[in-house]
Amino acid sequence: MITGIEGSEDAGVYKLSPDLALVQTIDFFTPIVDDPRVFGRAAAANSLSDAYAMGGRPLTAMNVVCFPIRKLGLDMLRAILEGGLEILREAGVALIGGHSVEDDEPKYGLSVTGLVHPDKIMTNSGLRPGDKLILTKAIGTGIIATAVKGGLASAESAEAMVTSMCTLNKQASEVAVSLGARACTDVTGFGLAGHLVEMARASKCRVRILADAVPDLQGALEAASMGLIPGGAHGNRKYFSAWTKVDPGVALERGDLMFDPQTSGGLLIGIRADQANQLIQQLKAQGVQPVALIGEVIDHESEGSLEII
Repeated sequence: MITGIEGSEDAGVYKLSPDLALVQTIDFFTPIVDDPRVFGRAAAANSLSDAYAMGGRPLTAMNVVCFPIRKLGLDMLRAILEGGLEILREAGVALIGGHSVEDDEPKYGLSVTGLVHPDKIMTNSGLRPGDKLILTKAIGTGIIATAVKGGLASAESAEAMVTSMCTLNKQASEVAVSLGARACTDVTGFGLAGHLVEMARASKCRVRILADAVPDLQGALEAASMGLIPGGAHGNRKYFSAWTKVDPGVALERGDLMFDPQTSGGLLIGIRADQANQLIQQLKAQGVQPVALIGEVIDHESEGSLEII
């Protein structure tokens, strides 16, 4: 085994030979949108993302389904599964089966298996002092979802959230691996700040990001300023505050955004400073948007910490 639960890695990696390793991960969650097909697409993209974050190439997937069939019926379940299959086809991943159970609340995701070269794995623990931090999607899905539930989100804001959640991290991962990046995670439930803390602690480094450099989804800051903050964001801020210092000059709503739990967020890539511009240019050339340089690794620190300025 190359990686497992230590370091809070995104997926497990098991070495099969000197030039081949197996990547395995599983993820599923409850709906955050009303449209069942969109839910299926977002859940599938989110599940695949853990393999992409490790530098892996997903090959096969199995559906993981919990569903109240008597209450919601087959048509809704079919739409969820069709949405997931659409994303798998886009990713070039074969659906080979799955498992379902009857439950009171819908849940959907994938168990994913892929391959990676043992020497090209990207991990949480791969950051080094001087590395630059590149983010490949805007953040704010949790806040916008909260606004949608309250009937306070614009159609444009809701559409931006859906588009982001259903966008694969495939191209971003492939570009990062091609340039030899060794540090990466996907930004999901712990929010940008939480996942950065995990990387800082695993790498034993002090990390600094510029809050204003972090791209936000259309309408996210406005919703945050209205107090539409999901409970998960408050939980993230409370838990990760032991390792995080937020500068007093950071606006409250932007600080809240840093802890907003994401669904199918972008990749957060750590790469050598002399390769950062090349990475950004190649990501944009592959259609990855937005791409932003949001911070850097300052120095070694035994416990690991995050500064948001």
